[in-house]
Amino acid sequence: MTDRFARALRVLSPHPWLGPVAARTGTESPAPRRAPGLRRTVAALALAALAAPLAVAPAEAAPRPPRTGFEESGGARWTGEPEERAFLAAVDRGGERVSVRRIGTTGEGRPLRLASVGTRSPGATTVLLVCGQHGDEPAGREACLSTVRDLAFAEDRATRAFLSRTRVLVLPNANPDGRAADTRGNADGVDVNRDHIGLRTAEARATAAVVRDERPDVIYDLHEYGATPPYYDKDLFVLWPRNLNVDGPVHDAARTLSDGYVRPAATRGGHTSGHYGIWTDPVTGEPVKQTAGDGQERILRNTSGLKHAVGLLIESRVDALSDAERAAPALNHRRRVHSQLTALDGLFAFTDERRVRIRTATALSRLSGAADRGPVYLGGADNEPAEPDRILADPPCGYRLDAAQLADVGDELALHGVRSRPDGDGAYVTLRQPARNLIPLLLDQRATYHLTNGQADTAC
Repeated sequence: MTDRFARALRVLSPHPWLGPVAARTGTESPAPRRAPGLRRTVAALALAALAAPLAVAPAEAAPRPPRTGFEESGGARWTGEPEERAFLAAVDRGGERVSVRRIGTTGEGRPLRLASVGTRSPGATTVLLVCGQHGDEPAGREACLSTVRDLAFAEDRATRAFLSRTRVLVLPNANPDGRAADTRGNADGVDVNRDHIGLRTAEARATAAVVRDERPDVIYDLHEYGATPPYYDKDLFVLWPRNLNVDGPVHDAARTLSDGYVRPAATRGGHTSGHYGIWTDPVTGEPVKQTAGDGQERILRNTSGLKHAVGLLIESRVDALSDAERAAPALNHRRRVHSQLTALDGLFAFTDERRVRIRTATALSRLSGAADRGPVYLGGADNEPAEPDRILADPPCGYRLDAAQLADVGDELALHGVRSRPDGDGAYVTLRQPARNLIPLLLDQRATYHLTNGQADTAC
Protein backbone atom coordinates (compact mmCIF):
# COMPACT_ATOMS: atom_id res chain seq x y z
CA MET A 1 0.00 0.00 0.00
CA THR A 2 2.92 2.35 0.59
CA ASP A 3 3.90 2.30 -3.08
CA ARG A 4 0.31 2.77 -4.11
CA PHE A 5 -0.02 5.80 -1.83
CA ALA A 6 3.20 7.33 -3.17
CA ARG A 7 1.94 6.94 -6.73
CA ALA A 8 -1.42 8.42 -5.80
CA LEU A 9 0.19 11.57 -4.45
CA ARG A 10 1.42 12.16 -7.99
CA VAL A 11 -1.82 11.15 -9.70
CA LEU A 12 -4.66 12.05 -7.34
CA SER A 13 -4.10 15.78 -7.47
CA PRO A 14 -1.40 18.17 -8.61
CA HIS A 15 -2.15 20.37 -5.61
CA PRO A 16 1.20 21.65 -4.28
CA TRP A 17 0.50 20.83 -0.63
CA LEU A 18 -0.56 17.27 -1.47
CA GLY A 19 2.89 15.99 -2.32
CA PRO A 20 5.52 15.76 -5.06
CA VAL A 21 4.67 16.32 -8.68
CA ALA A 22 6.70 16.05 -11.87
CA ALA A 23 8.70 19.22 -12.48
CA ARG A 24 10.32 20.55 -15.63
CA THR A 25 12.99 17.87 -15.77
CA GLY A 26 10.58 15.03 -15.31
CA THR A 27 11.93 14.38 -11.82
CA GLU A 28 10.04 14.90 -8.60
CA SER A 29 10.11 18.35 -6.99
CA PRO A 30 9.36 19.08 -3.35
CA ALA A 31 6.10 20.71 -2.42
CA PRO A 32 6.23 24.40 -1.48
CA ARG A 33 5.69 25.47 2.10
CA ARG A 34 2.11 25.81 3.17
CA ALA A 35 0.12 26.08 6.36
CA PRO A 36 0.57 22.69 8.09
CA GLY A 37 -3.14 22.35 8.70
CA LEU A 38 -4.01 22.55 5.01
CA ARG A 39 -1.21 20.19 4.06
CA ARG A 40 -2.26 17.60 6.63
CA THR A 41 -5.91 17.86 5.72
CA VAL A 42 -5.52 17.32 1.99
CA ALA A 43 -3.05 14.49 2.55
CA ALA A 44 -5.64 12.89 4.81
CA LEU A 45 -8.26 13.30 2.11
CA ALA A 46 -5.95 11.56 -0.33
CA LEU A 47 -5.37 8.70 2.07
CA ALA A 48 -9.09 8.33 2.66
CA ALA A 49 -9.75 8.22 -1.08
CA LEU A 50 -7.20 5.44 -1.46
CA ALA A 51 -8.38 3.43 1.51
CA ALA A 52 -12.04 3.47 0.54
CA PRO A 53 -11.87 0.68 -2.06
CA LEU A 54 -10.02 -1.58 0.39
CA ALA A 55 -12.53 -1.55 3.22
CA VAL A 56 -16.26 -1.32 3.79
CA ALA A 57 -17.05 2.24 4.84
CA PRO A 58 -19.06 2.67 8.03
CA ALA A 59 -22.62 3.87 7.62
CA GLU A 60 -21.84 7.37 8.96
CA ALA A 61 -18.55 7.89 7.09
CA ALA A 62 -17.96 11.29 5.55
CA PRO A 63 -18.42 11.47 1.78
CA ARG A 64 -15.30 10.78 -0.24
CA PRO A 65 -13.98 13.87 -2.01
CA PRO A 66 -14.53 13.62 -5.77
CA ARG A 67 -11.72 13.80 -8.30
CA THR A 68 -11.50 15.60 -11.61
CA GLY A 69 -10.91 13.88 -14.93
CA PHE A 70 -7.47 15.49 -14.96
CA GLU A 71 -6.64 13.88 -11.63
CA GLU A 72 -8.12 10.52 -12.61
CA SER A 73 -5.85 10.42 -15.66
CA GLY A 74 -2.74 11.63 -13.86
CA GLY A 75 -2.74 14.72 -16.04
CA ALA A 76 -2.90 12.83 -19.33
CA ARG A 77 -6.06 14.69 -20.34
CA TRP A 78 -8.06 17.73 -19.26
CA THR A 79 -11.33 17.37 -17.40
CA GLY A 80 -14.25 17.02 -19.82
CA GLU A 81 -17.48 18.96 -19.54
CA PRO A 82 -19.60 16.00 -18.27
CA GLU A 83 -16.86 15.26 -15.74
CA GLU A 84 -16.83 18.89 -14.61
CA ARG A 85 -20.60 18.84 -14.18
CA ALA A 86 -20.50 15.61 -12.16
CA PHE A 87 -17.53 16.81 -10.13
CA LEU A 88 -19.15 20.10 -9.11
CA ALA A 89 -22.42 18.35 -8.30
CA ALA A 90 -20.55 15.92 -6.04
CA VAL A 91 -18.69 18.78 -4.32
CA ASP A 92 -22.00 20.61 -3.85
CA ARG A 93 -23.60 17.53 -2.28
CA GLY A 94 -20.67 16.55 -0.11
CA GLY A 95 -19.29 19.82 1.21
CA GLU A 96 -21.29 21.55 3.95
CA ARG A 97 -19.67 24.94 3.34
CA VAL A 98 -19.92 25.03 -0.46
CA SER A 99 -22.70 25.81 -2.90
CA VAL A 100 -22.72 25.73 -6.69
CA ARG A 101 -25.24 27.65 -8.78
CA ARG A 102 -25.85 28.52 -12.39
CA ILE A 103 -25.28 32.20 -13.21
CA GLY A 104 -25.71 32.20 -16.98
CA THR A 105 -25.93 30.23 -20.20
CA THR A 106 -23.53 30.39 -23.15
CA GLY A 107 -24.44 30.81 -26.80
CA GLU A 108 -24.35 27.04 -27.26
CA GLY A 109 -26.45 26.41 -24.17
CA ARG A 110 -23.74 25.41 -21.72
CA PRO A 111 -24.11 26.53 -18.11
CA LEU A 112 -21.87 29.10 -16.46
CA ARG A 113 -21.49 28.02 -12.84
CA LEU A 114 -20.30 29.83 -9.74
CA ALA A 115 -19.03 27.96 -6.69
CA SER A 116 -19.05 29.66 -3.30
CA VAL A 117 -16.99 28.38 -0.38
CA GLY A 118 -16.80 29.94 3.08
CA THR A 119 -18.76 32.45 5.09
CA ARG A 120 -21.44 34.85 3.91
CA SER A 121 -20.75 37.21 6.81
CA PRO A 122 -20.94 40.91 5.81
CA GLY A 123 -17.46 41.45 7.25
CA ALA A 124 -15.83 38.69 5.22
CA THR A 125 -13.10 39.24 2.65
CA THR A 126 -14.44 38.10 -0.72
CA VAL A 127 -12.12 36.60 -3.33
CA LEU A 128 -13.26 35.82 -6.88
CA LEU A 129 -11.36 33.38 -9.10
CA VAL A 130 -12.15 33.66 -12.82
CA CYS A 131 -10.79 30.58 -14.56
CA GLY A 132 -10.42 29.72 -18.23
CA GLN A 133 -11.67 32.86 -19.98
CA HIS A 134 -9.69 31.60 -22.97
CA GLY A 135 -10.90 28.12 -23.83
CA ASP A 136 -7.53 26.87 -25.04
CA GLU A 137 -5.83 27.70 -21.71
CA PRO A 138 -7.04 24.86 -19.46
CA ALA A 139 -4.50 24.72 -16.60
CA GLY A 140 -6.12 27.48 -14.53
CA ARG A 141 -9.50 25.75 -14.77
CA GLU A 142 -8.03 22.52 -13.39
CA ALA A 143 -6.43 24.42 -10.52
CA CYS A 144 -9.75 26.09 -9.75
CA LEU A 145 -11.74 22.86 -9.77
CA SER A 146 -9.42 21.08 -7.35
CA THR A 147 -9.20 24.17 -5.13
CA VAL A 148 -12.99 24.30 -4.75
CA ARG A 149 -12.94 20.66 -3.68
CA ASP A 150 -10.01 21.02 -1.29
CA LEU A 151 -11.50 24.03 0.47
CA ALA A 152 -14.94 22.44 0.62
CA PHE A 153 -13.74 19.22 2.26
CA ALA A 154 -10.93 20.52 4.48
CA GLU A 155 -11.52 20.00 8.22
CA ASP A 156 -8.34 21.33 9.82
CA ARG A 157 -8.45 24.31 12.14
CA ALA A 158 -6.38 26.65 9.96
CA THR A 159 -8.57 26.24 6.89
CA ARG A 160 -11.80 26.47 8.86
CA ALA A 161 -10.54 29.67 10.46
CA PHE A 162 -9.61 31.06 7.05
CA LEU A 163 -13.04 30.25 5.62
CA SER A 164 -14.80 31.65 8.69
CA ARG A 165 -13.66 35.13 7.62
CA THR A 166 -13.30 34.61 3.87
CA ARG A 167 -15.69 33.91 1.04
CA VAL A 168 -14.05 32.30 -1.99
CA LEU A 169 -16.09 32.57 -5.20
CA VAL A 170 -14.94 30.49 -8.15
CA LEU A 171 -16.07 30.71 -11.77
CA PRO A 172 -14.27 27.48 -12.73
CA ASN A 173 -15.09 27.56 -16.44
CA ALA A 174 -15.58 31.12 -17.65
CA ASN A 175 -15.79 30.08 -21.32
CA PRO A 176 -17.37 26.61 -21.59
CA ASP A 177 -17.97 26.83 -25.35
CA GLY A 178 -14.36 27.77 -25.98
CA ARG A 179 -13.14 24.96 -23.71
CA ALA A 180 -15.30 22.43 -25.55
CA ALA A 181 -13.87 23.59 -28.89
CA ASP A 182 -10.36 24.24 -27.54
CA THR A 183 -10.48 27.79 -28.89
CA ARG A 184 -9.42 31.10 -27.39
CA GLY A 185 -12.75 32.79 -28.08
CA ASN A 186 -16.30 31.78 -27.29
CA ALA A 187 -18.77 30.18 -29.71
CA ASP A 188 -18.98 33.44 -31.67
CA GLY A 189 -15.21 33.80 -31.81
CA VAL A 190 -15.22 36.70 -29.33
CA ASP A 191 -12.34 37.07 -26.88
CA VAL A 192 -14.20 37.19 -23.57
CA ASN A 193 -11.28 38.94 -21.89
CA ARG A 194 -11.72 41.87 -24.28
CA ASP A 195 -15.42 42.24 -23.49
CA HIS A 196 -15.50 43.52 -19.91
CA ILE A 197 -16.55 47.01 -21.03
CA GLY A 198 -18.89 46.17 -23.94
CA LEU A 199 -20.49 43.18 -22.19
CA ARG A 200 -21.80 41.72 -25.44
CA THR A 201 -21.05 38.11 -24.52
CA ALA A 202 -23.02 35.98 -22.10
CA GLU A 203 -19.74 35.06 -20.41
CA ALA A 204 -18.64 38.63 -19.67
CA ARG A 205 -22.16 39.62 -18.63
CA ALA A 206 -22.29 36.80 -16.08
CA THR A 207 -18.91 37.84 -14.68
CA ALA A 208 -20.00 41.48 -14.45
CA ALA A 209 -23.16 40.52 -12.57
CA VAL A 210 -21.11 38.58 -10.02
CA VAL A 211 -18.73 41.51 -9.53
CA ARG A 212 -21.64 43.94 -9.14
CA ASP A 213 -23.64 41.80 -6.74
CA GLU A 214 -20.87 40.20 -4.67
CA ARG A 215 -18.43 43.16 -4.63
CA PRO A 216 -15.27 41.03 -4.38
CA ASP A 217 -12.25 42.54 -2.67
CA VAL A 218 -9.88 40.53 -4.86
CA ILE A 219 -10.36 39.32 -8.45
CA TYR A 220 -7.85 36.74 -9.63
CA ASP A 221 -7.80 35.88 -13.36
CA LEU A 222 -6.10 32.63 -14.47
CA HIS A 223 -4.61 32.28 -17.99
CA GLU A 224 -1.79 30.63 -19.97
CA TYR A 225 0.73 31.96 -22.50
CA GLY A 226 3.19 30.84 -25.17
CA ALA A 227 6.87 31.53 -24.47
CA THR A 228 9.45 33.30 -26.66
CA PRO A 229 12.85 32.15 -25.35
CA PRO A 230 15.15 33.48 -24.10
CA TYR A 231 13.45 36.84 -23.55
CA TYR A 232 10.02 35.76 -22.42
CA ASP A 233 9.94 32.28 -20.99
CA LYS A 234 9.19 32.21 -17.27
CA ASP A 235 7.06 29.43 -15.79
CA LEU A 236 4.58 32.00 -14.52
CA PHE A 237 3.84 35.63 -15.36
CA VAL A 238 1.72 38.00 -13.28
CA LEU A 239 0.39 41.53 -13.69
CA TRP A 240 -1.75 43.95 -11.71
CA PRO A 241 -4.27 46.58 -12.99
CA ARG A 242 -2.24 49.20 -14.82
CA ASN A 243 -5.11 51.51 -15.79
CA LEU A 244 -4.42 55.00 -14.44
CA ASN A 245 -7.95 55.36 -13.06
CA VAL A 246 -7.46 52.58 -10.50
CA ASP A 247 -7.38 54.05 -7.02
CA GLY A 248 -3.89 54.24 -5.52
CA PRO A 249 -4.30 51.91 -2.52
CA VAL A 250 -6.00 49.26 -4.68
CA HIS A 251 -3.22 49.49 -7.28
CA ASP A 252 -0.55 49.22 -4.59
CA ALA A 253 -2.25 46.26 -2.93
CA ALA A 254 -2.34 44.46 -6.27
CA ARG A 255 1.39 45.02 -6.73
CA THR A 256 1.96 43.63 -3.25
CA LEU A 257 -0.11 40.58 -4.12
CA SER A 258 1.98 40.12 -7.26
CA ASP A 259 5.50 40.68 -6.01
CA GLY A 260 5.15 40.07 -2.28
CA TYR A 261 3.06 36.89 -2.34
CA VAL A 262 2.34 35.19 -5.66
CA ARG A 263 5.83 35.36 -7.13
CA PRO A 264 7.54 34.22 -3.90
CA ALA A 265 5.04 31.35 -3.66
CA ALA A 266 5.93 30.32 -7.20
CA THR A 267 9.63 30.40 -6.32
CA ARG A 268 9.05 28.17 -3.30
CA GLY A 269 7.22 25.78 -5.59
CA GLY A 270 10.23 25.54 -7.91
CA HIS A 271 8.92 27.86 -10.63
CA THR A 272 10.38 30.98 -12.22
CA SER A 273 8.23 34.09 -12.54
CA GLY A 274 8.13 37.54 -14.09
CA HIS A 275 5.89 40.41 -15.13
CA TYR A 276 3.46 39.69 -17.96
CA GLY A 277 4.09 41.38 -21.31
CA ILE A 278 7.62 42.54 -20.50
CA TRP A 279 10.49 40.89 -22.39
CA THR A 280 13.77 40.98 -20.50
CA ASP A 281 17.41 40.54 -21.41
CA PRO A 282 18.42 37.03 -20.27
CA VAL A 283 21.79 38.27 -18.98
CA THR A 284 20.99 41.58 -17.31
CA GLY A 285 17.30 41.07 -16.56
CA GLU A 286 16.58 44.55 -17.93
CA PRO A 287 13.35 45.16 -19.91
CA VAL A 288 13.92 45.22 -23.67
CA LYS A 289 10.40 45.15 -25.11
CA GLN A 290 6.77 45.44 -24.05
CA THR A 291 4.25 43.32 -25.95
CA ALA A 292 1.25 43.47 -23.61
CA GLY A 293 0.34 44.64 -20.16
CA ASP A 294 -1.18 48.02 -20.95
CA GLY A 295 -4.04 49.86 -19.29
CA GLN A 296 -6.91 48.78 -21.55
CA GLU A 297 -10.07 49.08 -19.48
CA ARG A 298 -11.82 46.23 -21.32
CA ILE A 299 -9.40 43.59 -19.93
CA LEU A 300 -10.62 41.98 -16.70
CA ARG A 301 -7.34 42.72 -14.92
CA ASN A 302 -7.98 46.44 -15.41
CA THR A 303 -11.77 46.32 -15.10
CA SER A 304 -11.25 44.70 -11.70
CA GLY A 305 -9.31 47.69 -10.43
CA LEU A 306 -11.85 50.12 -11.87
CA LYS A 307 -14.50 48.25 -9.90
CA HIS A 308 -12.54 48.64 -6.66
CA ALA A 309 -11.07 45.13 -6.49
CA VAL A 310 -7.45 44.13 -6.05
CA GLY A 311 -6.98 42.47 -9.44
CA LEU A 312 -4.27 40.14 -10.68
CA LEU A 313 -3.62 38.31 -13.94
CA ILE A 314 -1.83 34.94 -13.80
CA GLU A 315 -0.27 33.28 -16.87
CA SER A 316 1.30 29.81 -16.75
CA ARG A 317 3.65 28.71 -19.52
CA VAL A 318 2.15 26.25 -22.02
CA ASP A 319 5.38 25.22 -23.78
CA ALA A 320 7.28 22.13 -22.66
CA LEU A 321 10.31 22.88 -20.51
CA SER A 322 12.26 19.68 -21.14
CA ASP A 323 12.59 16.64 -23.37
CA ALA A 324 10.72 14.70 -20.71
CA GLU A 325 7.73 17.04 -20.99
CA ARG A 326 7.83 16.86 -24.76
CA ALA A 327 7.83 13.06 -24.62
CA ALA A 328 5.13 12.83 -21.94
CA PRO A 329 2.41 15.50 -22.20
CA ALA A 330 1.09 14.57 -18.75
CA LEU A 331 4.28 15.95 -17.20
CA ASN A 332 3.76 19.22 -19.03
CA HIS A 333 0.12 19.40 -18.00
CA ARG A 334 0.89 18.68 -14.36
CA ARG A 335 3.68 21.28 -14.23
CA ARG A 336 1.35 23.92 -15.66
CA VAL A 337 -1.37 23.16 -13.13
CA HIS A 338 1.16 22.94 -10.32
CA SER A 339 2.46 26.44 -11.10
CA GLN A 340 -1.10 27.79 -10.96
CA LEU A 341 -1.66 26.09 -7.63
CA THR A 342 1.51 27.48 -6.08
CA ALA A 343 0.36 30.93 -7.17
CA LEU A 344 -2.98 30.32 -5.45
CA ASP A 345 -1.03 29.58 -2.28
CA GLY A 346 0.29 33.12 -2.49
CA LEU A 347 -3.17 34.54 -3.10
CA PHE A 348 -4.65 32.87 -0.03
CA ALA A 349 -1.70 33.89 2.16
CA PHE A 350 -2.14 37.49 0.98
CA THR A 351 -5.86 37.38 1.73
CA ASP A 352 -5.34 35.98 5.21
CA GLU A 353 -2.45 38.19 6.27
CA ARG A 354 -3.59 41.49 4.75
CA ARG A 355 -7.35 41.31 4.92
CA VAL A 356 -7.73 44.53 6.92
CA ARG A 357 -5.59 46.48 4.45
CA ILE A 358 -7.39 44.89 1.50
CA ARG A 359 -10.85 45.78 2.77
CA THR A 360 -9.72 49.28 3.71
CA ALA A 361 -8.29 49.85 0.22
CA THR A 362 -11.42 48.62 -1.57
CA ALA A 363 -13.73 50.62 0.71
CA LEU A 364 -11.71 53.82 0.22
CA SER A 365 -11.74 53.23 -3.54
CA ARG A 366 -15.54 53.27 -3.57
CA LEU A 367 -15.63 56.38 -1.42
CA SER A 368 -13.11 58.21 -3.57
CA GLY A 369 -15.32 57.64 -6.61
CA ALA A 370 -18.33 59.06 -4.84
CA ALA A 371 -16.28 62.14 -3.86
CA ASP A 372 -16.04 63.14 -7.55
CA ARG A 373 -12.55 64.63 -7.58
CA GLY A 374 -9.52 64.46 -9.84
CA PRO A 375 -8.85 63.78 -13.51
CA VAL A 376 -10.03 60.78 -15.50
CA TYR A 377 -7.61 59.16 -17.94
CA LEU A 378 -8.73 57.89 -21.34
CA GLY A 379 -5.36 56.29 -22.04
CA GLY A 380 -1.97 55.50 -20.58
CA ALA A 381 -0.89 53.05 -17.90
CA ASP A 382 1.15 53.09 -14.71
CA ASN A 383 4.29 52.63 -16.83
CA GLU A 384 3.16 54.85 -19.72
CA PRO A 385 1.89 58.40 -19.03
CA ALA A 386 -1.30 59.42 -20.79
CA GLU A 387 -1.02 61.86 -23.66
CA PRO A 388 -2.43 65.33 -22.77
CA ASP A 389 -5.40 64.90 -25.11
CA ARG A 390 -6.28 61.63 -23.32
CA ILE A 391 -6.74 63.30 -19.93
CA LEU A 392 -10.04 64.72 -18.72
CA ALA A 393 -8.46 67.20 -16.33
CA ASP A 394 -11.86 68.65 -15.44
CA PRO A 395 -14.36 65.84 -16.00
CA PRO A 396 -18.02 66.66 -16.66
CA CYS A 397 -20.61 66.48 -13.91
CA GLY A 398 -22.28 63.63 -15.76
CA TYR A 399 -23.64 62.43 -19.09
CA ARG A 400 -27.12 62.61 -20.58
CA LEU A 401 -28.50 59.75 -22.65
CA ASP A 402 -31.50 60.02 -24.92
CA ALA A 403 -34.20 57.35 -25.07
CA ALA A 404 -32.56 55.40 -27.89
CA GLN A 405 -29.18 55.38 -26.14
CA LEU A 406 -30.73 54.28 -22.88
CA ALA A 407 -32.52 51.43 -24.63
CA ASP A 408 -29.27 50.39 -26.28
CA VAL A 409 -26.89 50.46 -23.29
CA GLY A 410 -29.10 50.58 -20.21
CA ASP A 411 -28.62 46.90 -19.42
CA GLU A 412 -24.85 47.20 -19.75
CA LEU A 413 -24.75 50.21 -17.42
CA ALA A 414 -26.80 48.29 -14.88
CA LEU A 415 -24.44 45.30 -15.10
CA HIS A 416 -21.52 47.65 -14.50
CA GLY A 417 -23.25 48.91 -11.35
CA VAL A 418 -23.65 52.42 -12.79
CA ARG A 419 -26.57 54.36 -11.33
CA SER A 420 -28.70 56.78 -13.35
CA ARG A 421 -31.85 58.82 -12.89
CA PRO A 422 -34.67 59.56 -15.34
CA ASP A 423 -34.09 62.62 -17.50
CA GLY A 424 -36.98 63.25 -19.87
CA ASP A 425 -37.30 60.18 -22.07
CA GLY A 426 -33.69 59.23 -21.33
CA ALA A 427 -31.41 59.21 -18.32
CA TYR A 428 -28.79 61.27 -16.53
CA VAL A 429 -25.65 59.54 -15.26
CA THR A 430 -23.86 61.56 -12.60
CA LEU A 431 -20.19 61.05 -11.91
CA ARG A 432 -20.80 61.45 -8.18
CA GLN A 433 -21.00 57.71 -7.43
CA PRO A 434 -18.57 54.83 -6.78
CA ALA A 435 -18.32 54.08 -10.54
CA ARG A 436 -17.11 57.64 -11.17
CA ASN A 437 -13.80 56.76 -12.88
CA LEU A 438 -15.45 54.09 -15.00
CA ILE A 439 -18.33 56.18 -16.35
CA PRO A 440 -16.36 58.36 -18.81
CA LEU A 441 -14.77 55.19 -20.20
CA LEU A 442 -18.30 53.96 -20.92
CA LEU A 443 -19.98 57.16 -22.11
CA ASP A 444 -17.44 59.70 -23.31
CA GLN A 445 -17.05 59.71 -27.11
CA ARG A 446 -13.29 60.15 -26.74
CA ALA A 447 -12.89 56.89 -24.80
CA THR A 448 -11.55 54.03 -26.89
CA TYR A 449 -14.15 51.40 -25.97
CA HIS A 450 -17.14 53.57 -25.03
CA LEU A 451 -20.66 52.14 -25.24
CA THR A 452 -22.31 55.25 -26.63
CA ASN A 453 -21.70 58.98 -27.11
CA GLY A 454 -23.21 60.49 -24.02
CA GLN A 455 -23.82 64.22 -23.88
CA ALA A 456 -21.35 65.66 -21.39
CA ASP A 457 -22.85 67.96 -18.78
CA THR A 458 -20.32 70.60 -17.70
CA ALA A 459 -22.71 72.86 -15.80
CA CYS A 460 -21.78 71.65 -12.35
